[in-house]
Amino acid sequence: MSDINTIIHDSTIWLLVSFSIITWVLIVVKAVQTSKASKQNRLFVETFWSAHNLADAIKKSEDAVGPTARIAQTGFKTLSDANDKTHQDLQQTWSRQDLLERHLRKQILTERRQLEKGSAVLASIGNNAPFIGLFGTVFGIIHALQAIALSGSASMDVVAGPIGQALVATGIGIAVAVPAVLAYNYFVRKVKGVGADLDDFATDFVSLTQKVGFQLPVKTSTTHVVAKPVVAHQLSSQEKEAVA
Repeated sequence: MSDINTIIHDSTIWLLVSFSIITWVLIVVKAVQTSKASKQNRLFVETFWSAHNLADAIKKSEDAVGPTARIAQTGFKTLSDANDKTHQDLQQTWSRQDLLERHLRKQILTERRQLEKGSAVLASIGNNAPFIGLFGTVFGIIHALQAIALSGSASMDVVAGPIGQALVATGIGIAVAVPAVLAYNYFVRKVKGVGADLDDFATDFVSLTQKVGFQLPVKTSTTHVVAKPVVAHQLSSQEKEAVA
């Protein structure tokens, strides 16, 4: 029975150590992800609103990266597809707006889901790590009671080892839970901030395209007229006959 208690206690410790490694890996990955997304959004918004006109904004959005850039690309693609598939009249204005808002909303949800990946794992570790530590503590105390029963004495020499192991399990459980909970709360606030920025940009994007009736500028191509050499040949022939 003592061996079983030791195995369970040690397994609990290793499980908590694994949770700790996962927690810190997620913290690093999420920190890089959210920081990169915030920087990309800030740079793109500055670039987008510095455009001279809508055509220039479309050009600047084509090769841009980041959540906000993908929202702009989704909006322009939606309007471009609407130009090809719907009639160019006022009757389609509101339906085009609804179509644009729906696609922008879907893209915002997609971006939020990408940023929220891993947060559920942090929440689960933060909620369960203390109880897992207590689970190991229980078996450590059971081990201490068994040692007292076998020796017939409750001296410190008998109970110090098992009780110490039990407290170690509790301490590790708390040490794993605290960073996970703090990281989860931090990244939830961070994602909410990024999501609010995306909502603001989408609202401004709809207002911008509403000014032009949700119509993208049409690219015009210059037609070059080349004089045909045959005409010149015919004129020279007529001149020869007139001279003759």
